[in-house]
Amino acid sequence: MTFRTLFCVLATMAWGFSPAAAVQAEPGISAQEVRVGMVNALSGPAAGLGSGMKAGAEAYFARVNAAGGVNGRRIVLVSRDDGYEPARTAAMTRELTESGDVFALLGYVGTPTSRAAMPIALRAEIPYLFPFTGAEVLRAPVHRWVFNVRASYFDETEEMVERMTGDLGISSVALLMQDDSFGETVKSGLVGALFKRTLHIQAEARIQRNSLEVAAAVESLRQAEPDAIFFVGTYKQLAASIKQAKALGIKARFFTVSFIGTENFIAEAGADGDGVYISQVMPSPHDASQVLIRDYRADIAPADIGYTSLEGYVGAAVFVEALRLAGNAPTRANLINALEFLRTDVGGFKVEFSPTDHQGSDAVFLTRIQNGKAMPVERMQ
Repeated sequence: MTFRTLFCVLATMAWGFSPAAAVQAEPGISAQEVRVGMVNALSGPAAGLGSGMKAGAEAYFARVNAAGGVNGRRIVLVSRDDGYEPARTAAMTRELTESGDVFALLGYVGTPTSRAAMPIALRAEIPYLFPFTGAEVLRAPVHRWVFNVRASYFDETEEMVERMTGDLGISSVALLMQDDSFGETVKSGLVGALFKRTLHIQAEARIQRNSLEVAAAVESLRQAEPDAIFFVGTYKQLAASIKQAKALGIKARFFTVSFIGTENFIAEAGADGDGVYISQVMPSPHDASQVLIRDYRADIAPADIGYTSLEGYVGAAVFVEALRLAGNAPTRANLINALEFLRTDVGGFKVEFSPTDHQGSDAVFLTRIQNGKAMPVERMQ
């Protein structure tokens, strides 16, 4: 046990046994349960992402509950469907926080949805944990109540551009992006990574969130004749865009970040998905050489195996570790203090926070779709 972890254990034990904690119960905590809120897309074009995060978190919580829970309390996931629409995210988040029914918020999906939910969480001083987004708004500046497990979109775009230019010699890059804060965040990372290499975006086109009307946007990129199209959006949109590009005779390779939902994209695109490069922030869910993956595959339903549900599983595991450190009478403040000094190894996947860094991992892995599978990439070719 590291000094940091020992300090955290001793401090949270002291807080957990304080008379004030014994007198006044924390929202979402009872003698039998810890209730955790999750608002994300369970319907609409991004439904696979919310469903995956939920399935992964539920699988890990089921493992913990079967072993007696955390300090005798079962963990209960309270799930809501926002359809990947920020207004619905905000309304449902406000409902959960004002009800006093949940202890923390976990596993939201998306940048625009997180931008809608985060101010509510900050005002309520409720932990907003491990959303499925790499957006900078959740990372800089550091917010006391907000934590991320995954690497950022800046991390992903830097790694992708390094390999695109170094391995493939690509210099002409077009951008096809969702016209909202998600698209803008990834665009910022892409622009920065290209600028470091004295390159810039050759052409840009935008599509609307939750819309599959992509034909005009793809058509507008054809004249630029790019070597690469960097895509920012959801899996159904990417599948539709690739199909349209092929119909127009566009030869550019497609690249995208982890938010795409790899398995959902493969199922949606079929053979058209082959050749697409995707950056990942989790190890391969098929690599059973890691303890994490062996446990995950034992716990998750076979139909739910994938990068997205693995991220939900890891987020749930990190939450449980912090909850244990928060003591027998956990408070939201205790949980945050536990997280800020948490260094843990989740079966081979390392997560480390500090008071000045609330991003637990910087790891980025590259994959290429080949014969309907996401294959790890050592070198792009």
